Amino acid sequence: MSDASDQTGGPATGFPFVGRARELDLLLAAARHPPAVVLVEGEAGIGKSRLVREAAARLAGEQRCVLTGFCHPLREPLPYGPLVEALQKAGPALPAGGLPAAAGGLVHLLPGLADRMPPAAGRAPDPGAERMQVVQAVRAFLAALGPTVLIVEDAHWADEATRELLLLLARDLSEDLCLVLTYRAEDLPLDTPVLGAAYRRPPGTSGTVLQLTPLGEADVRDLASAALGGPVDVDLGASLFRRSEGLPLVAEEHLITLRDNRSASTRADDVPLRDVDVPHGLREAVTDRLVRLSEPAIAVVEAAAVLEVPSTEGLLYEVAGLDPEQGAAGLVEALRASVLRETDRDRYAFRHVLSRLVAYRRLPEPSRLRLHANAVRVLEARTPPPVVQVAHHTLALGDRQAWIRRAEGAADRATALGDHGTAATLLRQLLQQPDLDERTRSRVALGLAPIAGLGVDVDTNARALRTILADHRLPRATRGEIRVGLGLLLLNQGADLVGNDELARAVDELGDTSPKAVPALLALGMDEYAGPEQAERWLARAEAAVRDHEDAALVAHVRATRLSLRSWAGDPGVWAAVEELPGVGEDVMVLRQNVRAMFNVGDIAIDLGEDRRAATLLDRSLELARVSGFSVLDLYVGVDRLRLAGLAGRWDGLEHRFESLSATYPDVALVGDERDLFLGVLGLAQGRRDRAAEHFARTMRPGQPALSVTARAVAGTAAVRLAQRDPRGAWSVTRDGLAAVRRADAWPRVQGLVEVAVEAALASGAYRTAADLVAEAEAGTRGRCAPAATAELHTARGFLAEHGDPERAAAEFAEAFRLWQEIGRPYPAARAVELRARALARPRPEEAAALLVRATEVYTDLAATADLARSRRLAQELGLTRAPAPGRRGYGDQLSPREKEVADLLARSATNQEIADTLFLSRRTVEHHVANVLKKLDATRKTVAAVLDGSAPRGEDPAHS
Repeated sequence: MSDASDQTGGPATGFPFVGRARELDLLLAAARHPPAVVLVEGEAGIGKSRLVREAAARLAGEQRCVLTGFCHPLREPLPYGPLVEALQKAGPALPAGGLPAAAGGLVHLLPGLADRMPPAAGRAPDPGAERMQVVQAVRAFLAALGPTVLIVEDAHWADEATRELLLLLARDLSEDLCLVLTYRAEDLPLDTPVLGAAYRRPPGTSGTVLQLTPLGEADVRDLASAALGGPVDVDLGASLFRRSEGLPLVAEEHLITLRDNRSASTRADDVPLRDVDVPHGLREAVTDRLVRLSEPAIAVVEAAAVLEVPSTEGLLYEVAGLDPEQGAAGLVEALRASVLRETDRDRYAFRHVLSRLVAYRRLPEPSRLRLHANAVRVLEARTPPPVVQVAHHTLALGDRQAWIRRAEGAADRATALGDHGTAATLLRQLLQQPDLDERTRSRVALGLAPIAGLGVDVDTNARALRTILADHRLPRATRGEIRVGLGLLLLNQGADLVGNDELARAVDELGDTSPKAVPALLALGMDEYAGPEQAERWLARAEAAVRDHEDAALVAHVRATRLSLRSWAGDPGVWAAVEELPGVGEDVMVLRQNVRAMFNVGDIAIDLGEDRRAATLLDRSLELARVSGFSVLDLYVGVDRLRLAGLAGRWDGLEHRFESLSATYPDVALVGDERDLFLGVLGLAQGRRDRAAEHFARTMRPGQPALSVTARAVAGTAAVRLAQRDPRGAWSVTRDGLAAVRRADAWPRVQGLVEVAVEAALASGAYRTAADLVAEAEAGTRGRCAPAATAELHTARGFLAEHGDPERAAAEFAEAFRLWQEIGRPYPAARAVELRARALARPRPEEAAALLVRATEVYTDLAATADLARSRRLAQELGLTRAPAPGRRGYGDQLSPREKEVADLLARSATNQEIADTLFLSRRTVEHHVANVLKKLDATRKTVAAVLDGSAPRGEDPAHS
């Protein structure tokens, strides 16, 4: 079972497949039930490649498209090289009807398939946008192939960009795709899984991790019997097992030597291993075959050992110093001796990386240096020269300064080609050099920093940047420039206020007047908790830095931030100002800043309650973002669109859409925050209060940079406490949130906080506190554009008036309803109607009853079980409806209306206590209803949802059907 991890197309030496039946079955089962991710882990020589080749052969026979790409330790710049290599082989499987338009993003990477590809997509102008374009194109390409198995061998050698592309694919596999990776865990970066720490298998994705272990003695004996043409005795099998330690590669190397003796005997006492001079271990097994080769064959083998990567005949001959006739004879001999093998790309290499190391290490130093020098000479003459290999051989010659020049040049070429993974590897190697001069070190660090921040795994990227910053040999200004990137990464992707500390240090390192400090100054001005005065100070410093500056994009960046701050303040003039921003036709970098301004103002418009304006600005910003290649906005606009859908009452399917987006971007904190906030609102509306509290709590983590998120989470948590009849707890929860709003003067964006705080204070008997809060919020919103905050203030004033002046309270609630209707948010509008009904129950009961009907209709449409039960309870308490008379007829085996309510809550995983609280029933009554529901449905608590929606028949557990 050879682990021919350097691209062998098949076992050239004819060894059988033994000892991996279980692993093969697991791999095949996963591949036959896509989407699936299979990780094959094991040490060198353990048989990873042989396992996946056996599986690939069987799957190809089942009409599945099997594509294989390989990672190398010395790979020339080519973006996503292993994946490109695999996809190039898909020609025969391409659909006759053509590929989807999205696959056009691969045209420049797959020139061999250009005639079968859709029109090329426009090249994205920045690396982040290009990466997302490639991800979408690869997904579309693979999905069009039908059932497909994508194998990437030796993923421990994958560059960072390739590994991240694999991660993004694995997070969102097409339904017919199985992704298989082989790798050596010991050769991965420290504490880094093969797909990165960010990978979690998404729901609905199958797969497994196969950790290969050495073969057993019986397996090694079977291998020997097949290789030697007959049964071997126990002693020979035991000796071979002991010497190989169960590694298939080592056992095969010994068996090649034994088989080449042409002895017919397979007994240990007839062919003892010691008599054929095969000492224990791989080194001796390979060496034994090497010494039998002729000089031309040895020369070819030594050239292959020095070149390290699969190489053409001509390259081997030139580096070895042989003429074509000698070289051909030597190559044929090395192939026949199973020292070298032919790959599937008309190149030649060792059967395994360990075998290459044996041949390389037995070379005397003068011979090694001569061959490395030959390699530099020959490779430099190529057009274009393989710069990574040239740099590698230069370093092997000990010429460190020449290597530094060549490695930096190779990194520049890789960056220019978009191969950021190869560039990052080279730049890190350079930074590890202790004798790098200051100017070069600075240049290399500045080249690496933006690449290090490209990934989706925020923690990994931040660690990489901090590692660069830890080099105190870097000039102060260089550290400042890199620290700006770290601070922005922490804030924008990690949603961590620690980013502000890094940005403040960066400004100190760069100096106020440096234009390079402007992004940090602007980000500090956008600190939502800092308040308008501090924000204005940061922004004024940024404006001073760009005054009379020629960089139009930087000036546009400052202007965009100014517009964002105006919208935060509820400035009514911001809408006209943002509409005047130039669009298509601007310089692309200026256009991106204009797009950023449009998005920010649209995003803040949601907080203000300008939902229609928000939707228009978001649509416009996304349209221009796609023109300018600002692809990251797809994600952020997508989040806001889901948020608007929730506010508009389009709840059906929204939980799934949030979960899908969160699974695709698990490391973008904003996605998780908005998902949790929606699920908190949904849980509270449906009576799942404990779960709602958990979702709200998750967004209130230390360092949360979004005041909007904090305010909504606090308001939601307080609402849960009120529903649990804990008004003092609710009031206590709101204090810190109100203090943050007060410091930031963010009253136009209170997000439900004032309303729930006033309700909690009144329920706690603190009327004066509630009245003071209302007055403070009124002053904070006066003259500002704040329709949502205004609607909430009307509700809060209604609460204040409710007990002493119900007519006035009803009028306030009516005005709140009008505003919510105008904004387009049916859920708080229905709540305002319910509150108005409560206020009018005594003076105008008939009107109150009609209002409650209107509220319950909305709650019913939204499936807001808890709100529906509360409004019905209110009607009963106020005498607006009559309770059912005793002795009412039974419902037989059908669910009664009350049992339907209980069943609906059970389907949402509510506990008995949550059902009792939601429906205003005793715990004992709920237990009685639950028992009846489960009996009538012939279901368990776990299967109620499936029985109700018809996905499982009564009496059947869908998990075991």
